Amino acid sequence: IQIFSETLFIRQATAMAAEPNPNKFPVLSYVLARLPSFTGKSSSPSSSSSSSVPAFDVEQPPSSIEIVTQMPHLTQPGVLDSMTKAISDVAETRSILRTLGPRPDHETVDKARAKLSEIEGLLSESFEDIALTDAAAKDEKRRREMDQEKTWCESILKLDEVHASYEKLLKEAEERLVRIYETAEKNAAADEDTVAVVEVNEEVVGILQHASANTVDRVDLSGRKLRLLPEAFGRIQGLLVLNLSNNQLQAIPDSIAGLQSLIELDVSGNLLETLPDSIGLLSNLKILNVSTNKLTSLPDSICRCGSLVILDVSFNRLTYLPTNIGFELVNLEKLMIQYNKIRSFPTSVGEMRSLKHLDAHFNELHGLPDSFVLLTNLEYLNLSSNFSDLNDLPSSFGDLISLQELDLSNNQIHALPDTFGTLESLTKLNVEQNPLIVPPKEVVKEGVEAVKKYMGERRIRMLEEEEMKMKMESEMEQTNIGWLTRTTSKLKTYVTDVSEYLVPKSPRDPYLERPL
Repeated sequence: IQIFSETLFIRQATAMAAEPNPNKFPVLSYVLARLPSFTGKSSSPSSSSSSSVPAFDVEQPPSSIEIVTQMPHLTQPGVLDSMTKAISDVAETRSILRTLGPRPDHETVDKARAKLSEIEGLLSESFEDIALTDAAAKDEKRRREMDQEKTWCESILKLDEVHASYEKLLKEAEERLVRIYETAEKNAAADEDTVAVVEVNEEVVGILQHASANTVDRVDLSGRKLRLLPEAFGRIQGLLVLNLSNNQLQAIPDSIAGLQSLIELDVSGNLLETLPDSIGLLSNLKILNVSTNKLTSLPDSICRCGSLVILDVSFNRLTYLPTNIGFELVNLEKLMIQYNKIRSFPTSVGEMRSLKHLDAHFNELHGLPDSFVLLTNLEYLNLSSNFSDLNDLPSSFGDLISLQELDLSNNQIHALPDTFGTLESLTKLNVEQNPLIVPPKEVVKEGVEAVKKYMGERRIRMLEEEEMKMKMESEMEQTNIGWLTRTTSKLKTYVTDVSEYLVPKSPRDPYLERPL
């Protein structure tokens, strides 16, 4: 017991016993190393001669430079002060553990637990002997020795429990410090944003003042972290191009309608959820880019922008297009609606007779309206990646006589329309990832010309078969008519003969035959 007790309580690196490992608890180690109460280093001979001193120096941990590089706000006095206050419980527990000594190893704890069980058994037997023999004085010394050994064992187990609780405390403290740092980091970022907004606002004010005093036709405020656009922008006379892309705008003011000369407006890459109805008053607008926002619909008033040539509403959350968009945007040549959730085109789309480029990939299109084939100037069409929603095309698809590029990949199309062979201008075709049966895969592999030839020949055969069928039906109909005529004539003669046989002719009355 004496050897066992001495082995347990040999102090090994007492000053370092309760210090968290910087590799496991980097922030906590950094803060603890800078506590005023721990700036001095113990020079105890016993600790300096220990063979188990950790490889790192708590006062100058090797990871300090690295962690400060990763978390630069740690050097700020306010952050460090908040962290120091948040770990007061760790500092107190650490002081206690530095006095108690290092955590006993697993084997020592097991031995202490076994020895404690043995001592408790011996003490129980000893009390029975004392009761039977009435020799309390004789066994008192033995009982005191076992009580002392029991106390040592209980101390070992208690020390192990304290260290286990301390490990949990260290973990919780590290998480607490990380949260404090993240909060400080967010606050710093917010302060930077505030400064940036102030600077941006000053820049915007400067631009407005300059535009008021001079003739300005272009304004570029892209990538300025703008959160709002002053109403005064609507009073810039003569402005032709306004670029507000890649900011943080959540709304466009109604005063935008004042820019009557505006030809190009770019508000892509913002946080817009709606567009103002007043946008329809921009009668000279030719290019509108509202891509990469959070739009769920377009205002009906956008249809009144009759001069629009290019409209980009891609990368939004649109589920439909305005009903009358085709009736009024008759000058539109390029329409980009990819990466939305549009399920169908309005019937009016066929009225966009100027449309040359239409990109509608990555939507939820269920099909195309019959009026779609009226887009006879369409040169580029991308309907790819509508997946299980798109499974057929209009039968008169071949009426798109100007179509040059067509992408139908990643859909559920089983057969191309019979009129496909009449797309004489088509030079690029992508029908990959479709369960195509018509035309066969081997034809598709040969390229677009082979597909057009196959579909053209197939249509001719179908027309010939249809013509033959109609001819046969016509001949059969004529035959049936002749047979019916002859049958009717014979039946009429037969009925007449039978009538005369059954009912003889009555004699003529001379009186009735006299002339009047």
